[in-house]
Parts: sequence; C-alpha cells; structure tokens
Amino acid sequence: MAETRTLHSAFVDELRDVYDGEKQLTKALPKLAKAAHSSQLRTAFEDHLEETLGHVERLERVFSNLDEKARGKHCDGLAGIIEEGKAIMDEELDEHAMDASLIAAGQRAEHYEMAVYGTLVAWARVMGHEEEADLLQETLDEEKAADEKLTELAEGGINQQAGARAHPAEGQEVADRVAAKSTAAKASPGKPATRAAGRR
Repeated sequence: MAETRTLHSAFVDELRDVYDGEKQLTKALPKLAKAAHSSQLRTAFEDHLEETLGHVERLERVFSNLDEKARGKHCDGLAGIIEEGKAIMDEELDEHAMDASLIAAGQRAEHYEMAVYGTLVAWARVMGHEEEADLLQETLDEEKAADEKLTELAEGGINQQAGARAHPAEGQEVADRVAAKSTAAKASPGKPATRAAGRR
C-alpha cells in the first residue's frame, strides 16, 4: 500500500508546478512585449519579465530552505494559458484590439499565479514555514501589482481605443463618456479612478 502523502508533499508539488510555470513565462513574456503596439504595454511586459526572473530565484531559495531539489513539474495550467496567448498573436487584429487582447492574455496568467501563490502562502504559514511564506508573499504582491498595472493600461485608453475602432459610429460618444468619468474621478479625491485601485 502506498504511503499516505501529507500537505508538505502537496506543497512541494505546487512549488514545482509554479516553478515550471514561471520558467515558461520567462520565454512567453518577451513575445508578448514584442507583439504589443503600446509602448506602455510593452514596458509593462518587459518589467514583469524582470520580476519573473526574480520569482524563479525566490522559489529556488524556498526549495533550498526546505532541503528540496529545485526542479519543475510541467505546469499544464500556464502552458494552456500561454498557448492561448500565442493564438491571439497569430490573429489578424488591428493594433488596438491586439493590445487589448494581449492584456487579457497577460491577466489570465496573473490570475492563475495569484491563485497558486495565495494557496502556497496559506499552506506555508499553517505548516510553520514563516520565512518561506514571506518569500512567496513577496511574489504574490508583485503578481497583484502587475495585474493592477494591466488593468490601469486597459482602462486608461487601450480598451476604449479598441472599442472605438470596433464601432466607429459610437466611438466618440464612448470616448466622451470615459473622459468625463476620468475628469470626475480626478476632481473627487479619495475615490478610485480605476477598478484595480478600488480592489486595494
């Protein structure tokens, strides 16, 4: 009869899964950056690539602290999300629609990672791995910040430009509404200007 596995075993498996996923992302993010038309979006992907390299190093520290070998286990979840991103880049989309779609692809990956790291932090704490939990929390915080940055870019004009191109007759009316909301938000201190800010 096979030995019953514990939460520690599940924890290490999840670490190996996300370790592989982060390495997959180090190859995918430069492609997203290259496909982006907005310079701000390109910079956001490039900045997150640097953070992702740091996430890999942080995971290696966690493995070392646990006396576990730093090795990956194929992450099917992120592999699928990355494949969807590749499919988007193959589409014949106008530049605004492409950027909006690249943001959607990036946020799929961020939300997946936020779920994984949130679980890892919780498991680390209940097992008394406080130092490891703190390292994983740093990464979780960076994933949340990257997601918020993408939301800001989407709501700061990229989605509106894509929407205006999709329905030109209605585009100016939508643009005027967005501009009015932005002006009202700036005139009302303390109120979030974006959905992302409101989640903090």
